[in-house]
Amino acid sequence: MAQVLEFKLPDLGEGLTEAEIVRWLVQVGDVVAVDQPVVEVETAKAMVEVPCPYGGVVTARFGEEGTELPVGAPLITVAVGAPASGADTAAPAGSRTAARPAGDTAAAPEESEGSGNVLVGYGTGAPPARRPRVRPQPPGATPPPPASGSAPAAPAQDTPRAAPAGGTRPGGDTPVNGDGPVPVISPLVRRLARENGLDLRELTGSGPDGLILRADVEYALRAAAAQGGRTTAPQPEPQARAAARPEGSAQAPASTAVGGGTRVPLKGVRGAVADKLSRSRREIPDATCWVDADATELMRARAAMNAAGGPKISLLALLARICTAALARYPELNSTVDLAAREVVRLDQVHLGFAAQTERGLVVPVVRDAHARDAEGLTAEFARLTEAARAGRLTPGELTGGTFTLNNYGVFGVDGSTPIINHPEAAMLGVGRIVPKPWVHEGELAVRQVVQLSLTFDHRVCDGGTAGGFLRYVADCVEQPAVLLRTL
Repeated sequence: MAQVLEFKLPDLGEGLTEAEIVRWLVQVGDVVAVDQPVVEVETAKAMVEVPCPYGGVVTARFGEEGTELPVGAPLITVAVGAPASGADTAAPAGSRTAARPAGDTAAAPEESEGSGNVLVGYGTGAPPARRPRVRPQPPGATPPPPASGSAPAAPAQDTPRAAPAGGTRPGGDTPVNGDGPVPVISPLVRRLARENGLDLRELTGSGPDGLILRADVEYALRAAAAQGGRTTAPQPEPQARAAARPEGSAQAPASTAVGGGTRVPLKGVRGAVADKLSRSRREIPDATCWVDADATELMRARAAMNAAGGPKISLLALLARICTAALARYPELNSTVDLAAREVVRLDQVHLGFAAQTERGLVVPVVRDAHARDAEGLTAEFARLTEAARAGRLTPGELTGGTFTLNNYGVFGVDGSTPIINHPEAAMLGVGRIVPKPWVHEGELAVRQVVQLSLTFDHRVCDGGTAGGFLRYVADCVEQPAVLLRTL
């Protein structure tokens, strides 16, 4: 008979704890294929279509459009496999997968219907690695009875579960080195580890039941880079996760008038921004320095580049090119602080974030390997990411992993600011508006295009001399773009 499998909302990247259902793509009774998108959800970072790793008939959906679900909550149930003659293929809503008797091999072909995919475009994984994790029972607890009509599970003493060779369970104190499934849900995490040659079995996850998160992989890569490329990762700092909302709890209204005021819930992008900025203020002892610079020559250089034909070069791309050159001279500012090890980890690659205001709120897309791109390449990538941000199509991978942020708040018509560092980065460069002002040029008073530059930095990674040297070099390049020729 058909086996009913439950598909739960996965962690869609960077340890997100919840998502809001925007639009259902399937109805109850629809036949779905493996990896077919079944629902569109909005997280604190992006709009994502979630594919189902099972193929079969949809028997139930959990949550209406507009409902916010925690990670791990049921999304849909799917009846997998051909039903027996005269059997009903539909299962009651909310039913769970029946326990399979020990030694049952008849269901093996059905397992091939499953997939390890969570996000579209990342391929499928072997079904055994996608089996639901069994949460450990507290001492003295009685295991739940099997579902009605299902075969009873074999006693624990008859079929003991073997521990992975060479290690303990994923949630334990030592990494998993055996041949069992690795406790990873998100394909983003698997791909990041694979591209960097990191063995996930060497990690112990900081998520529930030892689940390996993207932050665990990034921490391991930073630690390996700091120790000369060591591939065995130390234990990551445990990260606090928001508690899941109890099942059946009522959703809070979008706004509630109390005493003549209005309460607006901090959720979605606004909530993510609030959490990130609050954490930055709590953990980072920041300081800010600033300087005015004559940007007249930079504006003339840009005009000359664009007059020569070819793709137009954006001002943001030129400022980014200046930033990467300055970071090469002052690598202390392209770093992060490892609190657990009490170490400053200097990063070899520059992944440049830039602040973008959208209808959904402030987001910070990340340009990967900005240090390896020229002005044309930076212009094209800024344009692509900005368009995706405004359309709400940025993926979690395009919103995370930055090492330094460039904030062009001049677009809001302001001259200066003291920006808050984008945790866990160590610095942010702010650029104000460029306006005509009186300026002493070559000993005479003249009207020049003047911009204010500000640098907010983590005082743990460097002192004021380093920060001042970085900002002064940026200002020199703005005033005399030919200075950049020394690094080209």
